[in-house]
Amino acid sequence: MHKGLRQICRKVVAVGRNYVEHARELGSQIQSEPVIFLKPSSSIIEHGETIEIPNGVIEVHHEVELGFVIGKELSKVKPIDFTDSILGFVVALDMTNRGLQNVLKSRQLPWTLSKCFDTSCPVGPLLPCSMLPSGIFSPNSSDFKAVAPSVQLWLRVNETERQRASIDGMIHSPAELISFISYHMRLEPGDLILTGTPAGVGPVKSGDLITAGIEGICEVDFPVV
Repeated sequence: MHKGLRQICRKVVAVGRNYVEHARELGSQIQSEPVIFLKPSSSIIEHGETIEIPNGVIEVHHEVELGFVIGKELSKVKPIDFTDSILGFVVALDMTNRGLQNVLKSRQLPWTLSKCFDTSCPVGPLLPCSMLPSGIFSPNSSDFKAVAPSVQLWLRVNETERQRASIDGMIHSPAELISFISYHMRLEPGDLILTGTPAGVGPVKSGDLITAGIEGICEVDFPVV
């Protein structure tokens, strides 16, 4: 990355429960609108750096995601083809303090404290959108669904595959997400949007190696300590 995403990113906007099977595995209801939360840009680490489990935390889960980096300011924009508004894409992890998140959810409190710890947002190299199929940012759902099966996320812990799914499992497409978020907050160049994780999330521990990627496009490693 030319400057490193951590240096240019102002905020990380994440989407929860955006894959049907992941919502089901956590016992969550499917929402008609995207579930949005924020992670600090200080949580970003890049390929070659290490995920650090906070002291005293027992259960940290991996969540592999497709991320988009905003290339120009967007505010209150209806769904359009956002290709020209995106700087690039990354494979990313939304590391989650699951035990704390469950407590917060049981108390009907925001998830922030379970999502914000240092090193909780590992990202791979920033790649050009030309490496993704044309139509991925289309506001037309049929166009998106036609190309989405070819974009497959996967994640292994050590040598065991934990997650594998194509992005056609998304409830809300990238164009829908970007538009929805832009109506609630101004998106600025360098902002990172995480589009949700498929099913298969699970715990990691010190000494594990997380390998994640987008099939045929990229692969990254993050050791856990």
